[in-house]
Formats: sequence, structure tokens, C-alpha cells
Amino acid sequence: MIYLGAIVAFLNLVESADACTSAIIGANLNPYGRPILWKHRDTSTTDNKVEYVEGKNGDFSYVALYNAADRGLKEAWMGMNEAGFAVMNTASYNLKDDKVPNKQMDKEGIVMTKALRLCRTVDDFAALLDSLPRPMGVEANFGVIDAYGDGAYFETNNHSYIRFDLKDEPSGMLVRTNYSHAGRPNEGYGFVREANAECLLAPYAEKGEITSELLTETISRTFYHDGKKRNFTMSGNHALLDEDFIPRYKSTATIAIEGCPPIKPGETPDPEMVKKQYIMWTGIGYPPVSKIKAVRVSEDGVDAGLRGTLPNGHSRLGDEAVKKRAEVFSKKGKKMYIDMSKLYNSEGTGYAQKAIEENTRTYKEEIEARDK
Repeated sequence: MIYLGAIVAFLNLVESADACTSAIIGANLNPYGRPILWKHRDTSTTDNKVEYVEGKNGDFSYVALYNAADRGLKEAWMGMNEAGFAVMNTASYNLKDDKVPNKQMDKEGIVMTKALRLCRTVDDFAALLDSLPRPMGVEANFGVIDAYGDGAYFETNNHSYIRFDLKDEPSGMLVRTNYSHAGRPNEGYGFVREANAECLLAPYAEKGEITSELLTETISRTFYHDGKKRNFTMSGNHALLDEDFIPRYKSTATIAIEGCPPIKPGETPDPEMVKKQYIMWTGIGYPPVSKIKAVRVSEDGVDAGLRGTLPNGHSRLGDEAVKKRAEVFSKKGKKMYIDMSKLYNSEGTGYAQKAIEENTRTYKEEIEARDK
């Protein structure tokens, strides 16, 4: 863990960076015995949608998160396929070691789309990276899980990658933000956010109680700052500086892909099993106020509110969350400030509190249906 003192020089730069907070949770840390791939997405591209893509010519069918403007569904930013393979990424800012121009970069979404079409396992993803032409046009931490319970981060630049396997991590979980552990020291972003996530998850990891609900309803909606050792969630502050929390002004989605109990080596995942057992718990727009919907890998598996059915590819639930975000934030100079009282209050009527109340019911109903 890297503490605040190591990154003072970077704090004024963080606001300008696209960023994400993510984790891979081993099946042993989940009470249902299921691995989880989680991503809290931060990006300047405000509007998202979720769509189902039917497999063709032997490719796998899959569901994925896209930018609203992506009409051709060419760049997936997180998703899962019918083989039980799931992938996401966080941007990294300390891996690039060449002079490849920016116009040839940012191909992470293209790589993940190809992975969803072709990959069945974590090893398949490694083989895919090995096969791509160089330079790959990426600087990212790719996180993946599969139906066998395996998971890994691939810290990847234009020419190579370093693999961090979940099975080699004693804690049973891996966390990444916007720097790579194998990259140049003291460069990148998200050091405080990584510490936030580790601190918030630690007591649940010790008890084996990390769930998708914990990730989307607590971690993505909590304003804890590890550098200050303080949780501002119930502070009632009307002008809290938006800096180094997991939920930020640029936060546009929280997604937890919950797999199946690991199948045995040599077995082949059944698409019907994946359709029933895998759930991509999805909240888009501004995560602290977003409604969670259970997405599955099937033609009717994406809630209509998540799909890009509105003008310019916008989704109804995404637009609703972004509208509430506008009421929560104010801008002074170049800084954004949060009115915490609109998210959380003593009466329990804040936007975040009401969303959590509804989402708790969604989780209960969907899990009961899945586990019958």
C-alpha cells in the first residue's frame, strides 16, 4: 500500500485524469463461493449504455458496457460472455515506455471487445495479448476472471505485460486503480483511492463476506479518504471538495460481475448455466445515486433502462442518474464540490440512501431467483 505522503506531487493533477477503481475478489472471500470482477468507472465520457451482442461465426455472445456514442459497439469497457469469461480495465499512467503517439493509443476497448468474442479462460486472454500486433496501443491494467475461478490482472503496455494471478495473492483479492504495480515507482494516479478500497474491503475480506452488493452499494457510495483517515459520507458537508474519493464527479458506472462457483478443470462451461448463474450487477450514470440492474448473457438479459434507446445512444437510467448528479455538485473555479446532504442525511431521504434502499430489494429478489 502506498500512502499519501508518496504522492503529494500528483494530487493537483488527478482531476484531469480519466480514472477507475477496481478489484478482483476470489471465490473464497464471497459467501456464495463466487469470484467477482468489480469496476468503478471514472471517465470524461459521461454517458454509458449496456448492450447484448450475439455471437457470430463461432464467436461467443456477450454483454458489455459501452459509451453511449458507440453505435457500432466496437469498444467494450467491461463485460462477460457465454463461456463465463469476464474482462475490464483501468487506465495506467506509469507503464508506457515508448514514443507511440496518442492517436495510436487508447485501444483498450477494442482489445476487450476481441477478448469477449474469443476468450474462455484467463490463459486465453494471455494468448490473445501475445497474438496482438505491436504496438498494441494500450497502457492499462486488464482484470479478468473465468468459470474455473481463476482471475488475474495483466499490467500491459504497447509491447509487453506483467501478469498478477489471484491464486498467488495471500489476501484472496487484488485491487488496482490508475498505476501499475510493475510500472515506474511513484508515477500514476489513484494511490489514495486504492488505499480507500483496501481499507473499506479489509474487514469483510477477513470474514469472507465480500459481495457484489457490498461493492456497488458500499464501496462505490462511500466517501472515505484514507489520507485523512476520515469518512465524510454522513458529514452533512454542503461543499466537500471532490478529491481522492472512490466516487467522483467523473464516476459514470459501478459494475460487479459475479461468476459461478468454480467448475472443475476439464469441464466446459455450459452457456445455459452461465446465463442463469452469472450476473453483471450494473449501475450507470453517477454511482452514488444509480439504480442497480441484474444483467445476464442473453438476448433479453439487459434491462431496457440500461440500453442506449434514447437520442445519441443515451440510456434512461444513465440520464436519470446524471440529472441527480447535477443537483449534487457545484463548481468553484476549477474545483468541484459535493453537497453531501443531498446524498445522505439523518432522515434517510438522500439520493444515495433511497437508491440503496431500492437496490437492496433488487439484490434480494435476484439472488433468491438465481439460487433456487
